[in-house]
Amino acid sequence: MTSHQQLLAEIRQGDFKALARAITLVENDIAPADQLLRAMQVNANIPVVGITGPPGAGKSTLVNAITDHIVKQGRKIAILAVDPTSPFNFGSLLGDRIRMAQQFNNPNVYIRSLATRGALGGISAKTIEISDLLKAAGFDMILIETVGVGQSEIDIAGLADKTVVVLVPESGDEIQHIKSGLMEIAQAFVVNKADRDGADIFANNLTKLLHQQHG
Repeated sequence: MTSHQQLLAEIRQGDFKALARAITLVENDIAPADQLLRAMQVNANIPVVGITGPPGAGKSTLVNAITDHIVKQGRKIAILAVDPTSPFNFGSLLGDRIRMAQQFNNPNVYIRSLATRGALGGISAKTIEISDLLKAAGFDMILIETVGVGQSEIDIAGLADKTVVVLVPESGDEIQHIKSGLMEIAQAFVVNKADRDGADIFANNLTKLLHQQHG
């Protein structure tokens, strides 16, 4: 059995360490990444959900809530958290691992942070290939949390089966601006921090705007 075949076999058996090695190979274009990707059996029925929205909207909070719900059902979930890359040293913050610490020891949860490495659109350049790896690993759902830089984050719509845009009441003044980007790609909207002043008004205005756009 070749090295990439052995690695795939371990991934199918639920070996997270093997999965981590495979993702590193793919992310860095290290041999045998191409062989690995060609040999995969990808289950196209596994749903991919993209979570996007402005910085500070609470995307990680929503990811945690969805993860808790999926795990309580006895299902397995993989999370790809895309972090921005510094323009100075090309290092990534990779901060979502810290924010999702409560999920670390759960055997049904796999979390991987990805650096954008200069890619625009809110996701990493290798997110599609890595998503296929996760599908081959047999997860029941894949969540992808984008960087959080505003309306440039529309690439997720081409990858995810469903795209969720997270907003906060303070986004009210930005609706007219973000509607030209994020508003068009979403299948669902979440108004987070709904206990804040103006949350109901913001939600109503958002609903009206969506009705105007979609009839």
